[in-house]
Amino acid sequence: MRKLLLAGALLSALAMPAKADILGGIEWTLAGATILTLSPTVPEGNQVQNLPCLICGANQPQQPALFGYNKFGNTGNADTVAFFSTSVVPPGPGSGLAIDQYGGDSTGYSLLPGSPLLLALLGNLTFSVGIDVNDTNTAQTLESFWFLNYTTKTVLAVYSPGPGGTLLPAINDGTGYPDWTLSGFSLAGINAGDVVGFYARVTGANDGPDSFFLMPEQFAVPGPALGAGLPALFGLIGLLGLHRLRKRRLA
Repeated sequence: MRKLLLAGALLSALAMPAKADILGGIEWTLAGATILTLSPTVPEGNQVQNLPCLICGANQPQQPALFGYNKFGNTGNADTVAFFSTSVVPPGPGSGLAIDQYGGDSTGYSLLPGSPLLLALLGNLTFSVGIDVNDTNTAQTLESFWFLNYTTKTVLAVYSPGPGGTLLPAINDGTGYPDWTLSGFSLAGINAGDVVGFYARVTGANDGPDSFFLMPEQFAVPGPALGAGLPALFGLIGLLGLHRLRKRRLA
């Protein structure tokens, strides 16, 4: 059983729910999860050019080969949209997992050497998730976002602001640029053979599908360094061929 190493992690009892939601019929262990930070900052990078999508609609022309994502349809005025990411490459429009559907470990992103997720991270262990909001001049609400270890059924990181969620007005509506950035993600301490995934819940979805992008470290919005450096991950480093570690930035 792997132990999540979170040296210097900023934990807040007020920001965390008492226990993890039962997502997709599975109760996920919450203890030790990192609290993610949401900022209204447009990062470098554009999905059309270089940012892989995790959960998004059908129009993703530059998605990396073999990098799966949840391709869902949304005609607007949806009360709630809540999706797991998937490593399956969807063959057609609207072919992602159904709302709130957990596809099991087989549809998560593998951390084995050479996997599409690790290739997309360009050798980084830390990353952010950009959110491209599409709305009709009425802000939607981000209720929660989860980074999950499918192998151990553990919550690795979470954004869960509590009742009412967080309003996400569009800044670059329909341009392919993320409007908001979730920061604080890390692969530190996770076994190389584990499988991970993401889950997003949005309410008041009143336009086309919102998109959640994977942003490697060089595209992430810088944040204050609140924790100690990354622990030495000799086994993972050897498998991934990394020669050095950058400091983990927790916000």
